[in-house]
Amino acid sequence: MSDVVLRGRMTAEADGDVVVFLIGMRINRFRAVRAWLPVFRAMPRMLRELAAEPAHGLLAHRLLLSGPREFAVIQYWECADKLLSYASAGDAEHRPAWAAFNRRARAADGAVGVWHETYVVPAGSREAIYIDMPRYGLAAAYPAVPVRSGRDRAAQRLGAGAEA
Repeated sequence: MSDVVLRGRMTAEADGDVVVFLIGMRINRFRAVRAWLPVFRAMPRMLRELAAEPAHGLLAHRLLLSGPREFAVIQYWECADKLLSYASAGDAEHRPAWAAFNRRARAADGAVGVWHETYVVPAGSREAIYIDMPRYGLAAAYPAVPVRSGRDRAAQRLGAGAEA
């Protein structure tokens, strides 16, 4: 992702539904490194695989640190079908990583936690604004365009269907 700042007020131009996938882990016991380190290492492998093969459907992602024990990734996908297809593909990184996590989790007795949430956001049910920011969030997944006249307020953009 580029760190080039887009000057002014921008919005994300996304037509149709937007799929947002949030996934994270929480280290519950720091000393149980054998339980949480493989989980921590699995996500970068999956993100590299997804970046190398755009047909899987990942449009953009952002890594987040929520303190010393919590890590998360925000992901934007082309559609829910592609997200679900990747998650269940036997020849992709996710499925073996998930199986290995489940085996280790039973033996780790709660040393590491994993969570995810999936949102399919229909057109007209989202709004985005970026002021003097690099491409970020939804605008990293879809074109970033200047806010048009008549779409200056959040309520106007929210009811616009497409974000611009």
